[in-house]
Amino acid sequence: MPFHEPRWSVDYVHDTPESVLTQSDVLAVIAFGANAPHVDDPRYLRVALEPYGDAPLEVWRAGGAVQCGRDGDVAWADDGALLFGAIELDEGEADPTGRVSDIEATADRLYRRLMEFVQQRGTPHLLRVWNYLDGITVGEGDMERYRQFCVGRARGLGHVDPNTLPAATAIGQVNPDGAPRRLQVYWLASRVPGTPLENPRQISAYRYPRQYGPQPPSFARAMLPPAGSAMPLMLSGTAAIVGHESQHADSVATQLDETLANFDSLIAAARAQWPSLPTRFGAHSPLKVYVRDRDELDVVARALETRLPPEVPRVVLHAAVCRRELRVEIDGVHG
Repeated sequence: MPFHEPRWSVDYVHDTPESVLTQSDVLAVIAFGANAPHVDDPRYLRVALEPYGDAPLEVWRAGGAVQCGRDGDVAWADDGALLFGAIELDEGEADPTGRVSDIEATADRLYRRLMEFVQQRGTPHLLRVWNYLDGITVGEGDMERYRQFCVGRARGLGHVDPNTLPAATAIGQVNPDGAPRRLQVYWLASRVPGTPLENPRQISAYRYPRQYGPQPPSFARAMLPPAGSAMPLMLSGTAAIVGHESQHADSVATQLDETLANFDSLIAAARAQWPSLPTRFGAHSPLKVYVRDRDELDVVARALETRLPPEVPRVVLHAAVCRRELRVEIDGVHG
């Protein structure tokens, strides 16, 4: 495909997937919840996180005509500059006998395939990755599933410079007991690199101390888009962490305030390199808000009405955060 400067936008729209997917510049359509329709298109992804209230589609648009297809277990779409990809694996598939559910082995296998695929497509630079896994905080100590996932992800990524890690989210799916455990990963990759960004209020996740597991999480706090592109700032999953420690375990409202303070700090750091970036969230800052406890979904939704401008697009999702004491996490884009 002919090369052009990367262009990418994210919108929340109320429409049918079939209608949106007729548009030639659509790179991906993401739908949320068990009631999301099934559509046989590689650009369409169903995410098993239940929305609270409004349930729009998340639509990614690119700068050129999009080609798409499937390559074994990878669904992909490419406009010549940017690549959307998605892989979903049942954890039992990591064991040839199918008897063992193992998030570490599954993450290793999935990320090896991901890295192989982005190299093959000529888009080796991961900009943004989402990881959704079941039972994220099940297990104690180093046997906690999130910690095991971090080990498998790092092994699958291979030897990478931590200063080139993508922005990312890792969130727990809230599935019925007894349902098969499944790891779902989707990403945005580019032919040219972006610039990872860290938050002055937080220790870089890849430098977390040993108390958080044998392998620190492999991601940057945000990603500045490639030079010359028309793309927003990509925001990793962000919660009420200052330094490396969780804050305000007794209050979801105060955790929300701390999370937004982290975004203020992150945007200020981005503006040092990108002065025209808006100082506050607005109409071009769609956010995904993950809330651990079902009973607090309404609390968070109402709090956001007072803490964010009304024009900020957002979807609130029932999902488990990667630390048990954290009640809310937010990711999104800003531009």
